Amino acid sequence: MNELYKELLSCIGEDPTREGLVDTPKRAAKAMEFLTQGYRQSLDEVINNAIFTVEDNHMIIVKDIELYSLCEHHMLPFFGKCHIGYIPEGKVLGVSKLARIVDLFARRLQIQERLTNQVAGSLMETIAPEGVGVVIEAQHLCMMMRGVEKQNSCMVTSAMLGSFRSDQSTRNEFLKLIGR
Repeated sequence: MNELYKELLSCIGEDPTREGLVDTPKRAAKAMEFLTQGYRQSLDEVINNAIFTVEDNHMIIVKDIELYSLCEHHMLPFFGKCHIGYIPEGKVLGVSKLARIVDLFARRLQIQERLTNQVAGSLMETIAPEGVGVVIEAQHLCMMMRGVEKQNSCMVTSAMLGSFRSDQSTRNEFLKLIGR
């Protein structure tokens, strides 16, 4: 990647040998590796056996999980927060694993719609809850810095599975508790 970033600097009209840019290809490659680390991780690795048995089935919510991703169309960042709720059916995840699942999928080239569905689907697959709700609110730099240049736009996506989809009162409880 270092050589590709050096070539990119030349293509935009910069001199990759000038003092301020000499180490930029190396730094940019390291940053890109971090920002796309989700390609080198698996769901099982992220969860790391942090699945626990529970007796009750009350709604569990973690809201305002920060997320940072790169849009697959322009490779520009989008960022915001993710809210996750689920009703366990005998199994729960360690709370930090919810944030790690968001990062797993956010650290790939993405569109927000797919990211929302991947988070929800992975929870259904992993712990088979009664239902899952995921809402993501994000701002996209591809809309803010270029194109339509709208600074205050926020995209909201949701994925409702199981009882969150079939039972309006469950869905409404979740949305109320996350402040939507």
